[in-house]
Amino acid sequence: MEELDLLKKDWNKRNSFEQVTEHEIYKMRHKTSSSIVKWLLAISIIEFSFWILLTLILNDEKYQVKLHRYGIEDCMFWVNAINYAVLVLFIFFFYKNYRTISTTDSTRQLMGNILKTRKTVQYYIWYNLGIVTVNIILSILMLFYHNAQMQSLMEDATAKGHKEIFILMCSGISLVFIALIIGIFWLFYRLLYGILLKKLFVNYKELKKIDL
Repeated sequence: MEELDLLKKDWNKRNSFEQVTEHEIYKMRHKTSSSIVKWLLAISIIEFSFWILLTLILNDEKYQVKLHRYGIEDCMFWVNAINYAVLVLFIFFFYKNYRTISTTDSTRQLMGNILKTRKTVQYYIWYNLGIVTVNIILSILMLFYHNAQMQSLMEDATAKGHKEIFILMCSGISLVFIALIIGIFWLFYRLLYGILLKKLFVNYKELKKIDL
């Protein structure tokens, strides 16, 4: 009988220890997750401010005259307006995710919010890469159709019967250039956001262990 009582006491101690440990793990992962999402929010705001500042610097009178001459002034205005509206929306989602994770009070909810935050960041990265690609393509088209030197080269190639070769060569160079720029941006985002996302996923895996 005494041995049975001792076993019961030992079992209760073990259960109590596991519960405290799980609670401590949850608190630690909750705190670090909240901190990571806060950093994601801060970085996205800094990045947004950087692009706004860069646009203001580059958007001088000479650039406006060039857009007007090319007939795409209104088009670029709406492209930029929509782009910044979408970026503001992403920042709002980052803020919302931060507030949600900060006030989460259960392991399962925290796990779900971590996955939701990871998806939001991934969508944000893919959107930015898409916008960069669109801007590069528009810049190349503007250069190809409106640049005087490029037009002169096209006319020269056409006169020599090499128009198709010239177009293929320009297309190949453009594709390599686009791939290079996108690769650089992808590495930038992978370093900037990838490290934080990796830490966030580590938290998710640790929480999954105690939720089983």
